[in-house]
Amino acid sequence: MTTGRIAKELSPASGVLMQGDEACAEGAIAAGCRFFAGYPITPATEIAEALARRLPQVGGKFIQMEDEIASIAAVIGASVGGAKAMTATSGPGFSLMQENIGYAAMAEIPCVIVDVQRLGPSTGRPTSPSQGDVMQARWGTHGDHPIIVLAPSSVRETFDLTVQAFNFSERYRTPVILLMDEVIGHMRERVILPDPNTIERVERASTTVPPEWYKPFENFPADVPPLVPFGEGYRYHITGLHHDERGYPTARLDEIQPWLERIFRKIESSLSDILLYNKDGIEDAETLVIAYGAAARSARHAVELARERGRKVGFLKLKTLWPFAEEVVEHAAARLHHVVVPEMNLGQLALEVERVVGRHKVRRVNRADGEMIQPAEILAAIEDWELAR
Repeated sequence: MTTGRIAKELSPASGVLMQGDEACAEGAIAAGCRFFAGYPITPATEIAEALARRLPQVGGKFIQMEDEIASIAAVIGASVGGAKAMTATSGPGFSLMQENIGYAAMAEIPCVIVDVQRLGPSTGRPTSPSQGDVMQARWGTHGDHPIIVLAPSSVRETFDLTVQAFNFSERYRTPVILLMDEVIGHMRERVILPDPNTIERVERASTTVPPEWYKPFENFPADVPPLVPFGEGYRYHITGLHHDERGYPTARLDEIQPWLERIFRKIESSLSDILLYNKDGIEDAETLVIAYGAAARSARHAVELARERGRKVGFLKLKTLWPFAEEVVEHAAARLHHVVVPEMNLGQLALEVERVVGRHKVRRVNRADGEMIQPAEILAAIEDWELAR
């Protein structure tokens, strides 16, 4: 289970009173994370504080870097050296990390980046919640590349999705973003953590070929080529430039295009594994509510209130934001005329929902003032649709 301050609050039999940021740290440890580099920033600092205590207990390394740029650079280096590595930040620091996130995407380096969102832009209100980094998580770095972004809506889900973020990162050899928000990061809930022996831990594939045959960016036969850590006798090059199968810069289109196709294919061909969501009452619904993160908590309550009033309302909670679950959303909303999308921004994921199901179907419920969306606001949107039928 856990050790130290958080474990003393409740007995293991009755669960652990745990903060979302602490659950993220514990999930990282459970997944096999052994390196963290970061810089303090509200509301993500508690992740670093927890890992500063926990990593030495399991033989890991914690480094406080001079800034966020250095933090993600150190994480990339640790991963190339063979360690499961993570950093954590909030909006301003996440912006600073974008260039190196692109580098990790280009070099196909597994790592986990946690963004505990706060109200922006700029310094904003550091202790207020927001979901304003949804599009930055997908498109923040330049160029075409796929990305995996997960968003928890509870403390226990934060633990589980942190583990999943590491597993996806290692399985698909890609950076993965855990997109939390201040509410989830700072709230406390009683959670019962799983037995460590039952937790799935994905380890990166190792090569079976001798060093002289090894190609770290080989396009065939598999979409995810093995990544051998530096220092094990396999010599190869890592660069942010487009590269050939051995990692050396290239301008040949017959080398660049197959690589681009492969890095997209390794994600797109695995959507059944990567897309995580919960569906409830969609089959006989007349209105569908789609939500994620902290807003999903208010949405769940609003759906329950609407059902008590006799409304037929379905609920779709997205845990994977990117890749966007196009077919899931399209199928869920196919026969419905009304879709409600609450977000703590002015409509970011709603753009994707509108693209898939049609703008005329979607009612947005937005707040970007640093306050939670209330269940009553979502309920009002549901009932407005019902009255308009």
